[in-house]
Amino acid sequence: MMGQAMEFKKTLFSKKGKSWVIGVSILGIALAGGTTFYALNLSRTESQQSQVSPSIKPPKVETISALGRLEPLGEVINLAPPPTQGGAKIEQLLVKEGDKVKVGQTLAILDNIDTKKAAFKTAQEEVKVAQANLEIVKAGAKLGEIEAQEATIQQLEAELQGELSTNQATLARLEMELEGEKRQQTATIERLKAELKDAQREYQRYENLAGNGVISQSELEQRQLELDQARESLREGQERLSKTINTLQEEIAAEQSQSRKEVNSLNQQIIAAKANLNRIAEIRPVDVQKAQAELDRAMAQLEDKQTDLDLAYIKSPLDGQVLKIHTYPGEKVDDNDGVLELGKTDKMMVIAEVYESEINKVKIGQKAIVKSDNNSFSGTLEGTVQKIGLQIGKKDVLDTDPAADVDVRVVEVDILLTPESSAKVSGLTYAKVITEIQL
Repeated sequence: MMGQAMEFKKTLFSKKGKSWVIGVSILGIALAGGTTFYALNLSRTESQQSQVSPSIKPPKVETISALGRLEPLGEVINLAPPPTQGGAKIEQLLVKEGDKVKVGQTLAILDNIDTKKAAFKTAQEEVKVAQANLEIVKAGAKLGEIEAQEATIQQLEAELQGELSTNQATLARLEMELEGEKRQQTATIERLKAELKDAQREYQRYENLAGNGVISQSELEQRQLELDQARESLREGQERLSKTINTLQEEIAAEQSQSRKEVNSLNQQIIAAKANLNRIAEIRPVDVQKAQAELDRAMAQLEDKQTDLDLAYIKSPLDGQVLKIHTYPGEKVDDNDGVLELGKTDKMMVIAEVYESEINKVKIGQKAIVKSDNNSFSGTLEGTVQKIGLQIGKKDVLDTDPAADVDVRVVEVDILLTPESSAKVSGLTYAKVITEIQL
C-alpha cells in the first residue's frame, strides 16, 4: 500500500511540479493510515467474534412434526363370523353405515340360522327326556306297579295255603277211606273165615255120616263144594282187601307227590315275585349314575348347539360405530373384509409416524397439536402421547411431496385425542393429518 502511494507521488511530482509534493505526501500518509486502521479494526472484530461464537447455542427445537392418520381407539375391527361358518351368507343386516352400536348388539344374522335353531330345539327336547328319565329312576317304581306286585305275591301265597289245605283234606279223606275199607274188608274176611270154619265143620260131620252110611255121597260132595266156595270167598276177600289197601295207598302217595310239586312251584313263584318286588322298589345308585350321565351328555350337547346357534348372530364386541359395510343380505361373507368395519369413534386417536432419528425425544404424556393435511376438518385437534411403538418400519402415510423419501424408517406413536377433538373427527377414520408433538 505504501509503495503505491510513493509511486503515485513520483508521477505527480514529475508532471505538476514540486508544489504538489507536500500535499500529495500528506494525502498518501492519510490513506495509508486509514487503511491500516481498518485492517486492524477488522482483525480485532474477527478475533472478538471468534472468541464469542463458541458460547452462543443454536435455538432449541420445540416440536416434532410427523404425518399420521386418524383411527378409532383400539383400531378398526373387521367383524366377521368364525371360520367354522365358512360359506355362510347374510340373511339379515340390522344396521347401516354410521349407526352407533352397543357391545353384544346383534348386527347381522347368517342364513344358516334356521338349521341351527332346529338343532338347538332337538337338543332341548333330549335334555327334557334325560331329566324325566333321571326323575323316574330316582323315584323308583310306580306305586301301582308295587301294589300290583304285592297283590301277585299275596295271590300266590293264598294259592299255596289253599293247595296245602286241599292236599291235607284229600290225604285225610284217602286215609279215612283206607281205614274204612280196611275195617270193612277185615270184617268181611272175618265173616268169611267164620263161614269157612262152619263149612269145614259141616263137611267133617257129613264126612263122618257118609262113612257110617247115613248120608249119600252126593250130599257129601255138596258139602265139599260149599267148603271150597267158602275158601274161595275168603281168598277173594283177602285179595280184595290187599288190593283196596294198595290202591288207596297209591292214591295217597300220588296225592302227596302232586301236592309237593304244586307247593314247591308256588313257593318258587312267591320267591320270584318277592325278588321282582325288591327290584321294582329298589333305587340302585348305578341306575341313578347312568341316568345322570345321560342328562349331563344331553346338557353338553345342548350347550354345544347353543354355542353353534350364537355363531349365526354377528354381534358387536364393543361400543362403537359402523364405519363401512362390506356384505349385504344374500351375499357371501368375504374372508378378508368380513361383514362390516367397526370402531370406537367416540374415542379417536392419531397414529403418527415419527422419524427414527427423532423418536428418542418423544415421551409418554407429551401434548400434541393435530392439523388436517387436506382440509378434511378445520382448526386443530389436541391430544396426548399414549403409546410409543416398539418397532421401526417404513412409512405408511405418504407425503404429498414427490421428493419425499417413502422408504424412510419411522416409529408409530399413538396420540389419544381429547373428547372434544374426538367428537369433531369421529367420522373421519383414516384421514391424513399433520402432527406436532410438543417437547
